Amino acid sequence: MVGSFGLLVLLCSLPSVVPLRCYTCLFPAITPLDCLKFPLECPPEQRCLASTAIGTRGDAYPVILYEKSCAVASQCGLSGQKYAMGLNFTYTNECCDTDLCNTAPYRPGAILSLLLPLFLVLALW
Repeated sequence: MVGSFGLLVLLCSLPSVVPLRCYTCLFPAITPLDCLKFPLECPPEQRCLASTAIGTRGDAYPVILYEKSCAVASQCGLSGQKYAMGLNFTYTNECCDTDLCNTAPYRPGAILSLLLPLFLVLALW
């Protein structure tokens, strides 16, 4: 009886490996719309990613894209530049680690922090 109880305690104390579920976008969304998102089980050691990218070309209005997926930790917190669809994009990646936590289409603070440098550059032209 004591042996069975000890085994039960041992099994209960082992960490359970439950895959994290994150939203993933079928296609990136252009503001103000959210993407067509579906829950997806992430591989072990990955987190939920929400990425915002602001693209510009010349004097055209900025294009804002939202993407969601699973990501390795090295992708989290990154920002930078990329070129796609004939536009120069400034992107920011944010991660979270609870089920379906990357649900919001955008955070106004994150968008403002991306748009402010863009407006300053355009004002200097």
